[in-house]
Parts: sequence; structure tokens; C-alpha cells
Amino acid sequence: MAVGRDRTLLAGEPRRLAAAVDGLEVDLAAWLRSAGPYPAVPGAPPPIRCGAHVLSFGIKTYVVAILNRTPDSFSEERPDVPTVEELVARAWAAYRAGADIVDIGAESSEERDRRGLPAEKEAERLLPVLEALTDLPVILSIDTRRGSVARAALRLGPAIINDVSAGADPELLAAAANAGVPMVLMHAGGIAPGTDLMTTLTARLGLALSRAVARGLPTEQAILDAGFGFGTTIDQDLEVTRRLGKLRGLGRPLMHAPSRKRTIGGVLAFPDSIPERLPGTAALVAAGIGAGADLIRVHDVAAMARVARMSDAVWRGQGWRAVVAP
Repeated sequence: MAVGRDRTLLAGEPRRLAAAVDGLEVDLAAWLRSAGPYPAVPGAPPPIRCGAHVLSFGIKTYVVAILNRTPDSFSEERPDVPTVEELVARAWAAYRAGADIVDIGAESSEERDRRGLPAEKEAERLLPVLEALTDLPVILSIDTRRGSVARAALRLGPAIINDVSAGADPELLAAAANAGVPMVLMHAGGIAPGTDLMTTLTARLGLALSRAVARGLPTEQAILDAGFGFGTTIDQDLEVTRRLGKLRGLGRPLMHAPSRKRTIGGVLAFPDSIPERLPGTAALVAAGIGAGADLIRVHDVAAMARVARMSDAVWRGQGWRAVVAP
């Protein structure tokens, strides 16, 4: 291993690298604090292929629609599991409303916090929806943290994996690498108040990326998510949104996912009303795009697609015209 102010180089056999980077978190964070932030990367990240589609960054922001087949999604205020028919109808509605990607999950945050839904149950919820959406014209994404679920799902056409655990399951990384699909690595976990937030996030996401690459995921298949609302405070969520571009130095596309999160309820004093969070979501989406987001993950697709288009017109210059139908 060679370490310098501008970069760290690891070389060796992949399994040994994976073991090596597992022990780097504390040292990496300390090194980042002493060496300063990652250098800025000029321009947009390189394109990413997702099956038959290509995501080209810097011209438009991609809209990722959230669909959950779970009984206790915080955003829907319903106790039952939506039917396959409901999810299929929602997926097509999201496509018609302007979604570029439809992200489907079958394990809620509540279930993860209760030690997790059995993988078999997650697959039982997820796979029938994917089987019914093979002709959807946009990119399908699966929201899962398990390699066994991903392997079964990827046979049905999804072209992105969205992982809230940032590659904690080596089998999930292997599934993404073998299928040649991009993978979203999301930061989750508390950051102590008073800590240099963006330096810590850069260190942790950089470590997650290093681990994923060491375990076989090509760098060019990685997308990063700062994990808005996952163990962070209101002030930290606002700071991440404002300073999202600081993560640009990692060289990967950035996903921003503030939709309907409790931070909005806290700021706007509507802590228990999901519908009242729409204007706050719009503000955070626009701010995130201005700060450097390449993808936004949202529930209210029609409204947020328009927010994204308007934000692109402001922040991305004339390039937005090329992606708007006459």
C-alpha cells in the first residue's frame, strides 16, 4: 500500500485486499482529516450502462421512482402489503409521470430494524412484481441488501441494485459484478455532532467503494448515496444537501433521496403528516440538484420530475433542451 496526500494505492490479490480495507476505516478518516478533502473532479461522471439503457450525466437529472411492497412503509401510512397488481399499476404510472428508473423494494426500514425480513419472504414479495414488469420501457432497479435475493431478481431484468448497506454482503457485490449491473452504495449510520460531516461521509463512502472494488465490483458500476435521513440529524441532512458536491471527488454519480423524510416534517412542523411534506421534498430535490446530485429518488414522481426539469434548466444550462420532447 502506498499512501500520499492526493491518493492511496492498494495493489494485490482481491481477497487479501478485501481483508485489508476492512481495517482501514479509522485510519482512512484520520488521513482524510490531515490531508484535506478529495480533489475536485472536473466535469460530470462517466456514463453508466444499465442493460439496454445508458445513463449519461451532466445534462439531466435522472428520476428514480420509489415503489415498496411492504406492510409498514413510513411514506404510505398503510399496514398491509400492496398487491402485485397495485405495484404494477404504480410502476406504469411512474413511467408515464416521467420516471427514468423504477426502484422496487420488499423489505422496509422497520423490518430491517427488527433484525430483518427472511430472505425467502423478501423474494416472495419482490419476484412476482418483477415478472409482471418485464415490458416496462424504463430501467428497473431492486432495493435489496441480500445477494440471494438479487441473484433471483436479476434474472427477471432489473439493471440496477440499490443497497442501503453499501455492500455489506459480499454475495450481493458478486451478483452485481457477475451480472454487470450498477450498484448504489448508500451510507447509513450516525455521525457524532461536531464531527466534520462531509469529511466523515467522504471517508466512509470512499471506504465502502474501496471494499466493493476489492471484492469484485468494477468502479465504473458504483453509484453513491449519502443516506439522507439514515441515522443523521435534521441539521446534518440539511448540510449534506447543501454540500453534496463535496462528494464529487470520489468520482462517482451521486444519488439524493430526501423524499418525504422526517427531516421535512421537523423543519416544516408537520411531523406526522406525510402529504404535508411534498413542498419540503421539492425544495430538497432542487437544492440537491444544485449541489451536484445526478439522480433523485422520490415518491411523488410527476411533481418531482418537473422540479428536476426546472432545476436542470437552472443548473445545467442549455443541455436540458436535448432531453425534452418537443
